[in-house]
Amino acid sequence: MSTATATVHAVAHPRDGRPAPTWAVRVAHLIPLAVLPSGLWRIALVAGLSIGAYEHGAPARTHGAESVYVLSLSLVSEALALLSLGLVRPWGEVFPRWLPLLGGRRVAPSFAVTVATAGAVGVTLVWGYAAWGMMVHSLLVQGDGLGFSPPGLALLVACYAPLLLWGPLLLAVTYAYHRRRCRD
Repeated sequence: MSTATATVHAVAHPRDGRPAPTWAVRVAHLIPLAVLPSGLWRIALVAGLSIGAYEHGAPARTHGAESVYVLSLSLVSEALALLSLGLVRPWGEVFPRWLPLLGGRRVAPSFAVTVATAGAVGVTLVWGYAAWGMMVHSLLVQGDGLGFSPPGLALLVACYAPLLLWGPLLLAVTYAYHRRRCRD
């Protein structure tokens, strides 16, 4: 291996390689599971399944670009949720070798903590605002053409309520990552 190649690879640090606490590993695996129901609900909507959502009296449907957007939102949300596993796995300490320019380099703990914290705050604000908006909309706004049957509303709430856990769970895993990688 040449000197130039050796400088690209990670420099081991005494805090690297320490195992994540068991609770943090479990919580990191719980995050994608909390995000999954909402994605499945959106996929069911795009697929035209009867999920109790109505628009102007007819079952709600998506078409064309709207369907692509809804499916993309589901895939991107789940992919971002799966990134939480990096906080408890070795690829959260060293970038995978297949990544251009970064592959094999050590992940700076401050970078990972900053990005994960910003993500946790972001999803907490987004889904908190969405939940608040849904409550206000369902209580105050009537007759805009969009509605849910009682079972459809229960299904919507059951599928979207777990998203309120995403941010707090990610903050907990980020805290464990910070303790493991930045403190003795």
